[in-house]
Amino acid sequence: MSSVTTQPLAFHPQRPAAVPREAGRWTVDAIEALFNLPFPELMHRAQTVHRENFDPTHVEFATLLSVKTGGCAEDCGYCPQAARYDTGVEASKLMEPAEVLLAAKAAQAAGATRFCMGAAWRSPKDRDIEKVAELVRTVKALGLETCATLGMLEDGHAQTLQSAGLDYYNHNLDSSPDFYGDIISTRDYQDRLDTLARVRSAGVKVCCGGIVGMGETRRQRAGLVAELANLTPYPESVPINNLVKVEGTPLANQADLDPFEFVRTIAVARITMPTARVRLSAGRQQMGDGIQALCFLAGANSIFYGDKLLTTGNPDTDADVNLLARLGMSRAAPEVR
Repeated sequence: MSSVTTQPLAFHPQRPAAVPREAGRWTVDAIEALFNLPFPELMHRAQTVHRENFDPTHVEFATLLSVKTGGCAEDCGYCPQAARYDTGVEASKLMEPAEVLLAAKAAQAAGATRFCMGAAWRSPKDRDIEKVAELVRTVKALGLETCATLGMLEDGHAQTLQSAGLDYYNHNLDSSPDFYGDIISTRDYQDRLDTLARVRSAGVKVCCGGIVGMGETRRQRAGLVAELANLTPYPESVPINNLVKVEGTPLANQADLDPFEFVRTIAVARITMPTARVRLSAGRQQMGDGIQALCFLAGANSIFYGDKLLTTGNPDTDADVNLLARLGMSRAAPEVR
């Protein structure tokens, strides 16, 4: 009887074809093709891009404070601060500099390097901008990076904030253009783009992202990323929010997004915007440690740090520090300015 020697089967992976894209511009088709890659391939590509531009073990800590809560005239379907929805959020006046200073000092002591201030306005008035400029000067004096999100800006507003020391302005696109009307009717998509243009022209860096899990399709998520990646230049910070469903808002009963789809969104954002800080924002509290760890592998390198994001919950600081320690990761040092 002859013996037959068997050899282990060799595995020859067949790599997916290169994703086609127009020169210098990401098409929705090209980004959807990234979303459609097998999960291990997408993660590999995202991690490769991430390592080319950042230390993959470092995560930026930012803190977000609501300096003026509630009473907003907009009808954003996800937002508990819209005055027209009964969500239990009480409207408040703009905080005083001394109050903001205490909060900023506490955030800095807890390890935050960027301090973001949010005010629920549709569009601030000139007098509001002057008051926020004073808050910016107060926070900037501590050596923290400063960021503000105040709604739509008019001509001259961004220049006033820049003169006060504002580093970043946050103004999210929220969704793709073709899904936007399903979520918001009180502000046009172009209004958002116009505010971003004013911010850029004033020399302030852009923080701009969106929300997923609002009922959009995968192609519409690709459309959102395309809008962000094709901004010239693309944002320095890209917050990716997972919908936090709040009772009283139109999206309170929206079905949950598959968590792996959220990870895919992070990976696609990293590939298309290689040098941006991709930030895990709203919805982290519902993700669990495992999904957050996958997001870091996919290229997320910034988190909002603290127990609240404007009016919704967030993991507490000890939980974040513990998670990073378990992953062998650490807080990123402040940017050299």
